[in-house]
Amino acid sequence: MIAVDTSVWVTALRSATSREAQTLGQLVDADEVLLPVPVRVELLAGASTRDRPALRRGLAALPLLYPTDETWALVDGWVERAGRAGERFGVGDLLIAALASEVDALVWSLDSDFTRMSGLSLVGIYEP
Repeated sequence: MIAVDTSVWVTALRSATSREAQTLGQLVDADEVLLPVPVRVELLAGASTRDRPALRRGLAALPLLYPTDETWALVDGWVERAGRAGERFGVGDLLIAALASEVDALVWSLDSDFTRMSGLSLVGIYEP
């Protein structure tokens, strides 16, 4: 399973002919895509009023990853671990990574923060 980050969705939505759009479409068709709630919120918040209803309907077909108390505890531990390694990550990226980690999913992102997280063995990366 693959938790797809906002960066990939935005690229795919902007260009239906992009490599990201093609790969994302294949993954969705194969039921391999998971949608972390923070990504869903970012996508809906960034969509125009006109496009939001259709986007909401499309995203509703995907399994959602919701944070729990355990998710936040994992994030808290990762903050300490990353800090000891001289790294810092935003709460959104940490939350997306933790949600993926909890279900043994890979993260697909165009954001280099996830690559750095992978270097600390916090999350696995999907590389199409």
